[in-house]
Amino acid sequence: MAIVTTTKGDMDDSLLERKDVHFEDDNESTDAIEYWLDGELVHRSVHVTLKQNVLADGMAAMLG
Repeated sequence: MAIVTTTKGDMDDSLLERKDVHFEDDNESTDAIEYWLDGELVHRSVHVTLKQNVLADGMAAMLG
């Protein structure tokens, strides 16, 4: 049993449907945990890991 902060207030996770989401491309790896209540998304926690320094690569491209 864990308490999850949702748009409906703090709720026991046993009352919610949990979905683990993963997305990955050349620039990033993204993992999210979503909690749903009766078909409504009520909580999402996201962690994004950049695979390269996108800002520095953009600056270097601008400088030529």
